[in-house]
Amino acid sequence: MSFTEEITILTDQLHWLTKDQAWHYRVLPKAKSNHSFLLYCEESADQNVLSSELEILLNSEIKLAPIPAESIARLLSKYYIKDNVIQGSAQLSLHHDADNFLTNLIQEAKNLKSSDIHIESYENKCRVRIRIDGMMVERYLLKKDEYPALINKIKILSNLDIAEKRLPQDGRINFKYNDQQFDIRVSILPTLYAEKVVLRLLNNDATEIDLNSLGFSEFDLDNYLEGVKKPNGILLISGPTGSGKTTTLYATLKLLNKETRNILTIEDPPEYTLEGINQVQLKESIGLSFEMALRTFLRQDPDVIMVGEIRDINTANMAIRAALTGHIVLSTIHTNSAWGTVSRLIDMGIPPFMVASTLNTTVAQRLVRLLCPHCKRKQEFNEQAYPKQFKPFAKVDDHYMPKGCDQCYHTGYKGRKAVYEVIPIDQQLAFEIKNGNMYVQELLNERGIQTLAQNAFQLFYDGLTSIEEIFPLLLNY
Repeated sequence: MSFTEEITILTDQLHWLTKDQAWHYRVLPKAKSNHSFLLYCEESADQNVLSSELEILLNSEIKLAPIPAESIARLLSKYYIKDNVIQGSAQLSLHHDADNFLTNLIQEAKNLKSSDIHIESYENKCRVRIRIDGMMVERYLLKKDEYPALINKIKILSNLDIAEKRLPQDGRINFKYNDQQFDIRVSILPTLYAEKVVLRLLNNDATEIDLNSLGFSEFDLDNYLEGVKKPNGILLISGPTGSGKTTTLYATLKLLNKETRNILTIEDPPEYTLEGINQVQLKESIGLSFEMALRTFLRQDPDVIMVGEIRDINTANMAIRAALTGHIVLSTIHTNSAWGTVSRLIDMGIPPFMVASTLNTTVAQRLVRLLCPHCKRKQEFNEQAYPKQFKPFAKVDDHYMPKGCDQCYHTGYKGRKAVYEVIPIDQQLAFEIKNGNMYVQELLNERGIQTLAQNAFQLFYDGLTSIEEIFPLLLNY
C-alpha cells in the first residue's frame, strides 16, 4: 500500500490552507493544535526554509512530516483540484460571501459533471456534497451561522418563500454566468437541525445526445430502432431513478424530431430542451397532471407523445388510449427488468389484451461506471469475487481494478455507460401476453435477447469496468 492510499485528509482540514498555499509550498494538512500546524511536505524540501516561510504566512508554529514527492503530488491533485484540471473551477473557502460561494459552487459542480449538489445541516456542522458518476463526495464544510444566509439566497433565486421553514418547497433556477446557461431544480426539505437543499443540475441542450453513443450493443440498438420506426404503440424504458432513462428518451426524440411530426412531452420537470418539441411542465398543484396533459395532448393532433413517467393506472390508461389511436408513446416505468414492465402494467389494472396490442418495445437500463483508462491496473481474477450461485458467461483470467489518478480525481473511475436489455414485442410474445403467460424466458433466449447482467458482464470482460461495479446486476441474474 502506498503513502497516498494510507493518508486521508478530512474536509475541515482542507480549509487550514488555501489551494494556492498548498500548491505553492507543496504541503498538505495533517494535524493542528492550539498554536501549531503539522503539515505533510516533500522529502526533498528544505524544511528549515519551508517552515520559516509558513510560520510567517500562517502566524503559527509549523511542524513538518516529510513524505515522498510522488505522494504529495497525488494528494494535492486529489484534495486541492487546480483550475487547469477543472476549467473555470473556483476554490471555495470556509469564509465566504454567500453570492460568490453559491455561484462558484454551482460552476464547480457543473465542471465536475456532477448531477446534484447536497447542502445539509447537522447538530455541529454543515456540509456540501456533490454527486459525481452516481457517487456522493463531500467537498466543503460551512459554519453554522453562515448556513441560513446561503439557504435564503437559494430560496430567493428560485422564487421560494424565505419565511417558510416548516414545509418542503420546490423551485427552479435559471443559472447564467459568463457563457454558461442551464436550469437547476431546487428541492428544500425541513430536517431536524435546518433545511436540507438539493440542487439538480439539468442539461438544457439535447442536441449532443446520440443513441449510438449511449451504450447499446449493435444487436440491441437494431431492436430498439425497429420499435422506434413503428407508426404507433408504446415504447417503455424501465430502471431506477438516475439510471439515464430520460437521456435515452431524448436521444430517441432527437431521432424522431422532424418538421413533419408534431411532438409533445409532459415532464416533471423538463430536463432537456430540444428545438421543435413542445414541452409541458407538470404542475399537479393546479391540476396539471400526467393524465390531464395526455387527455389534452390527444386534441393537439400529435404524432409522438412523451410522458415523463407512468405512475398510476390513470396515466397508464391514457397512454394506452393514445397508442390505440395511432400515436407513438414514449415513457418510463419503474421495474427491475424489461419483461417486468409487462407484469407491472397488468398489475396496475391494464387488461393483458390491451398491453399485447399496444406495447411494441420494452427496455431496461442501468448506468455502470467505467474504469479510468489512465490508471486502471490489471491483476489475476479470482472467481470467488462473483456472487454466489452466479454462473459466468465466459471464463475470465485477468481483470482490471480501480486505482486513482489526477485524471479521475483519484476515484479510479471516469465516466459512465448505460447497459440495456431490449425486448421487441413480436406477434408470438404479444400472444403470450394476451394469454397471461409471463414465463417466456425460452422465447427470449431463442431471439438472442441479452439481459442486463449479460451486457454488464461484457463490459467487465472487455476490461472497461470492475467486478464491484457490476456485482448488483449479476445478483439479479
